[in-house]
Amino acid sequence: MLLKDIRDYQILFLGLFLVLGIGTRDWTLRPELIGVAIATSLATQWILSLVTGKEQMANLRSALITSLGLSLLLRADCWTTMAIAAVIAIASKFIFQVGDKHFFNPTNFGIISALILTPDAWVSPGQWGEEWWYGLLFAGTGGMILQRVGRWDTTAAFLGSYSLLEAIRNLWLGWTWDVYWHRLMSGSLLLFALFMITDPRSIPNSRIGRVAWAICIAGLTFILRNYFFISTAVFWALFALAPLTILIDVLWLAPRFSWQEADGEAGEVPFVETRFIASNRFITSLIKNAEV
Repeated sequence: MLLKDIRDYQILFLGLFLVLGIGTRDWTLRPELIGVAIATSLATQWILSLVTGKEQMANLRSALITSLGLSLLLRADCWTTMAIAAVIAIASKFIFQVGDKHFFNPTNFGIISALILTPDAWVSPGQWGEEWWYGLLFAGTGGMILQRVGRWDTTAAFLGSYSLLEAIRNLWLGWTWDVYWHRLMSGSLLLFALFMITDPRSIPNSRIGRVAWAICIAGLTFILRNYFFISTAVFWALFALAPLTILIDVLWLAPRFSWQEADGEAGEVPFVETRFIASNRFITSLIKNAEV
């Protein structure tokens, strides 16, 4: 491996997507807003790491990934809006924790917070168009990362169930199949499925839990998009169902995901003892929170 950590590849790929979007899709992105997102995310991560002592400086990678995600998906007129989104996104990891595990995806939380709290934030789900080569690029780069972190099951469950629901609806309405493919061939949908819903630090630990969780998100996305006509349905669905991770991790005990930086490999803690200790710590934390 040329790079030490799989997150370095994720940073590289997201940066590439940002350059491609600006260069080939004629995005009207202001460079200063990208700079604000990156600087604010890194500063917030560093400050909260010092204040809480819960995170290591190596997690600046995580903050950089969050800032690139915000730059790819969130649009704003004012730099303050991007700064607010970045601060809230990083802070969510420190605030919304159970058993030392955050359950909101930081980028998603920042996007939804900006949409709710500010008047000039928006998301453009169709910004990538429907060119096939974008899909191949996202699938190839995302597949490389998912193979290393072992979260293909989440992407497959989400895309498979969502595609099935759309196919049933298409048949029910008697539409042609080009309409069906038009609804699925979205670069933003693939980015969401490959890079956001698969965040190994915030999604359920167990495989069966991840599959059930992803199917629920696909179902809610389908309802919000087709019956409430919300174009950003995937982001709202993930935000609404993220807390389910807490219950799922209690129902299906499994070891937490951990980044193995020493040899540049990512995976799950392999020892049964570690699994048992982690599970009991998680349950104990839930009981203490309930008592408070």
